[in-house]
Amino acid sequence: MTDASETADGTALDVAIDADRAGEIARAVVENVRGVIVGNHEAIELLVAGFLGGGHVLVEDVPGVGKTMLARALAASVECSFERVQFTPDLLPADITGTNVYNREAQAFEFRPGPIFANVVLADEINRAPPKTQAAMLEAMAETQVTVDGRTHPMSDPFVVVATQNSIERERTYELPAAELDRFMLRLRLGYPDAGEEATVIERAIGGHAIEAVTPVASTDELRAVRAATDDVAVSEPLRAYVARIARYTREHAELGASPRGSIALVRAAQGRAILGSRSYAVPDDVQAMAPHVLPHRLRTDRGDADADGIVADALESVPVEV
Repeated sequence: MTDASETADGTALDVAIDADRAGEIARAVVENVRGVIVGNHEAIELLVAGFLGGGHVLVEDVPGVGKTMLARALAASVECSFERVQFTPDLLPADITGTNVYNREAQAFEFRPGPIFANVVLADEINRAPPKTQAAMLEAMAETQVTVDGRTHPMSDPFVVVATQNSIERERTYELPAAELDRFMLRLRLGYPDAGEEATVIERAIGGHAIEAVTPVASTDELRAVRAATDDVAVSEPLRAYVARIARYTREHAELGASPRGSIALVRAAQGRAILGSRSYAVPDDVQAMAPHVLPHRLRTDRGDADADGIVADALESVPVEV
């Protein structure tokens, strides 16, 4: 048996846990986030599944529907560090990654890390920063490290970026390049709440917000163990071939289809969904549930997002499972 560490409640935790225990922890995080976010149950489960799969998440929607609060609730539900970066046109790469500062006493330069070194980083309105600043995120998201003045610094473990962007305002914004979009495992849209949900939101906002009362339900060690269990979720050869056929379909029907990185992201997201169901194996339903959120933002078509969504929907309907 592997070495033991302590959980948030002080009990011993073996580093290796099975799918049942991993699922319990994952669902506890989901329920904790639901205590803050009214409605959007599917989006919460997708966010947690992506988190377990080691992916970054892009939340795109109109202002005021809870994009920022969703990221804050996730970070507050897990005993880990959280930093928010408000992206603006004058934001510099060093404002994100950190910089070397001269220490007079030591007569040497020392590295002062930026907010990117937190476990959960909220990149708020990421499309408002210029491409050079957005590029500073790219190395961290792709390689879990940043390079400053020729020296490489590893990121925290776990590390996830939850980025938001306003889908309405386009003035003084910069479109995210395809290479950066491809680094996001999932793209989520929240939408407006229905009448009953909105009434609940208003009620909760009176006298303080529920986020202030959130306490962690999982430690960092537990999260690492759940992620390790997610890595171990079995993906059969026929299921891998099914994912490859879906990706090939997108390449045949879009100007730019899903890359192999997109196929890997789909498998990882399916593994995360399997853990939410306390399963040690992924099934076609996992792939089909995650594909509409993993693939469309990676496609390029003449008619934009709606056409990309349609291509993925057609792929799921047309490509045989054969598992």
